[in-house]
Amino acid sequence: MDSIDIQILKLLQENARTTASEIASRVNLSVPAISERLKKLDSSGIIQKYTIILCARKLKKNLVANMFVSLKHPNYIEGFVTLVQKENEIIECSYLAGDYDYLIKIITEDMESLEKILNRIKTVPGVQKTKIIVTLSTIKNTYSITP
Repeated sequence: MDSIDIQILKLLQENARTTASEIASRVNLSVPAISERLKKLDSSGIIQKYTIILCARKLKKNLVANMFVSLKHPNYIEGFVTLVQKENEIIECSYLAGDYDYLIKIITEDMESLEKILNRIKTVPGVQKTKIIVTLSTIKNTYSITP
């Protein structure tokens, strides 16, 4: 990866719909050269996905919360992970070292829907304790790393 690849990645991070032609004009390369670089970035796995980012508030998802979850024993991981994968409002789940086993990010409509999610999580066998932190506002939300 060189400085041109980094420029290409930054342009795509700003707008994944940027065409090869637009990128070519911005980095002073030909369209075929850009297309070849994009193929290499895709095939190498550096680019994982092209996607869109939806505005949660415009879709009536006004509540963001982080939930810490502790399991009684690693034998319960599979059941917990199965529930997490099924819940559309859980947008992120990280396995942790420390006092809790998982950190879940939830974006949902309101406190009532958060309570329902919490209750579903608490019914998973092996869930020992949970802790919820509600987000009042988001200062920074970057969706990808800087190349």
